[in-house]
Amino acid sequence: MKFLYEKDSHFNIANIVTFANISMGLIAMYFIQQGNFFMAIVLAWIAGGFDILDGKLARRYNLSCEFGIQIDSFADFISFVVMPAFLLFYALEKNSGFEIFIVGMVFIYYIISGLRRLIEFNIKSEEGKVAKYFTGVPTPLGAILLWILYLLSAYDLVGNYLILSLVVIIGYLLNSKVKIPHP
Repeated sequence: MKFLYEKDSHFNIANIVTFANISMGLIAMYFIQQGNFFMAIVLAWIAGGFDILDGKLARRYNLSCEFGIQIDSFADFISFVVMPAFLLFYALEKNSGFEIFIVGMVFIYYIISGLRRLIEFNIKSEEGKVAKYFTGVPTPLGAILLWILYLLSAYDLVGNYLILSLVVIIGYLLNSKVKIPHP
C-alpha cells in the first residue's frame, strides 16, 4: 500500500480519487441517456466533491506531479465540461432538425471552450502551486452555471434561446480575462 503515497505512482491516493471523479462523470452520462437527470446531477455533485478532495490529498501528501495535473484536467473535462453540456443538451426541447443543429453547435462551442481552458491551464500550471486567482471562469463553476440553466429550463422559467445565449456567454467566460478568487 506504499504506492498510495508515492508521488510517481499513477495510482496514488490523489489520483485514485481523480479516477473516481472521472467515473462519476461517465456514469452520470449513462443516467442522462436514460432520462434520469436527477441521478446524473447527484453523481455530478459527488464528482465535484472528489475534485476538491484530490487536490487536498495531493497537497497534503506532496503528491502533485505532471501526471496528476493532466489527469485532473481530464476529469474536469469529463465531469465539468462534457457531462453538464450533455445534460443540458438532452434536457432542452428540440422540435426540428434545424433546432437540433443549432443546439448541437452551441454545445460543441461550449465543449471546445472548456477543453481550450483546461489545456491553457495545464500549460501554465506548476506542480504543487495554487494561484490566488483563476483567470477565466473555472470549469467546475461553468458546470454549476449550466446546472442552474438546466433548472431554469426544467421549470420553464426561461426559453431555449435565452438558455443557449447564456451557454455561449459562459463558454466565452471560460477563456476570458475575468479574475475569479481561488477557494
